[in-house]
Amino acid sequence: MANFLHNSSFFLLLCLLHYVLVAKSQSFIGINYGQVADNLPAPEATTKLLQSTSIQKVRLYGSDPAIIKALANTGIGIMIGVGNGDIPVMASDPNFAKGWLSSNVLPFYPASEIIVINVGNEVMSSNDQNLMTNLLPAMQNLQKALNDVSIGGKIKVSTVHSMAVMKQSDPPSSGSFDPNIADLLKGLLEFNKATGSPFAINPYPFFAYQSDPRPDTLAFCLFQPNAGRVDAGTKIKYTNMFDAQVDAIRAALNAMGFKEVEIVIAETGWPYKGDSNEVGPGIENAKAYNGNLIAHLRSMVGTPLMPGKSVDTYLFAMYDEDLKPGPTSERSFGLFRPDLTMSYDIGLSKANNQVPTPKTPESPSPNASPKAPVTLSPNPAPKAPVTPTLVPTPNTTVTPLSPKTEKSVKAGVSDSQSQANINVGMLVLSQILWYPMLHMR
Repeated sequence: MANFLHNSSFFLLLCLLHYVLVAKSQSFIGINYGQVADNLPAPEATTKLLQSTSIQKVRLYGSDPAIIKALANTGIGIMIGVGNGDIPVMASDPNFAKGWLSSNVLPFYPASEIIVINVGNEVMSSNDQNLMTNLLPAMQNLQKALNDVSIGGKIKVSTVHSMAVMKQSDPPSSGSFDPNIADLLKGLLEFNKATGSPFAINPYPFFAYQSDPRPDTLAFCLFQPNAGRVDAGTKIKYTNMFDAQVDAIRAALNAMGFKEVEIVIAETGWPYKGDSNEVGPGIENAKAYNGNLIAHLRSMVGTPLMPGKSVDTYLFAMYDEDLKPGPTSERSFGLFRPDLTMSYDIGLSKANNQVPTPKTPESPSPNASPKAPVTLSPNPAPKAPVTPTLVPTPNTTVTPLSPKTEKSVKAGVSDSQSQANINVGMLVLSQILWYPMLHMR
């Protein structure tokens, strides 16, 4: 018995130390750095701001040299992008891919830690057949250009999808892709698998709530106490929309034979402000979603289909983008203001990474009757054209087809940060103990 207790204690201590180290690095937390604005601070100022946070990765929609250069020698991983407009020529001309690489990557790498190049944004849901058919050849030409300079295994090539590529996502276990793009998508996934690049996608529980604005749906989307939703296919009880959406993607990938392909959440967020006729925007809702999402990622619990790890997740967004068209919410996703202060605190600062407790969520439907716990049926009844998870996403590409277009914490970490990491480790240790029991029910 003594040996058993000793070995068990040693094992738990190792688990605790492991998760404290993971919590310190938090390499799974990234942020989108859009530039559809005329009031953004200088890239150097933004870099200093990022270094004061636990954000470890940045996604750019293009390849702004000033930003890439400013991020040099910071240990911050960088996603950059090839514009949709460059896809046809990159697909048809390998020399264009080489030239693009020579201009946008080679002058900065490896000092600037470019980790992924996304060719296009939400191309597969654009209905532009020219772009869709040219996407894979463009990615292949860029990959060859990387291979030719011996960095093909260090910088990954991918593309970013919207949730509109999904045919079904409710319940999660029935997740499947749109059959109309299945052949093209299979080619992309074979590329992802062969090169080890991620399947990048943009899930937004915010839009799921907009399509079903009931109080219980809001709580489900904000990671707040709720009755949960049971997947009728697996009997797994989901307690938040993020996990349900991510697992639907996982199920769809698995069903096509791509279990090895990793998922990256290229965008997710919640607007802190909107127009009077918009459902869901509000500072408390935004604070609850983003803050609770970060706590969920830091817990390392994962999702029911991918337990024990956190998916790389890029929050949307670094700043508001005041030049975007559309409703006010499209210009109100920023976690930071142009003066470098926080729009609201979600515990990203290294000085204090404890997630503040949000107030009561802002529901525009206070008189809606709460619904009984939901069972997610494998064959749900037809709903409105836009289902909770089949929604457009707010990215920086402005087209009529879309509503929007540090390595480990550095030496010298403060005592308060170290204590915060220990607290996270203790939280995770407790979850290690109860998580198996949760799934035995």
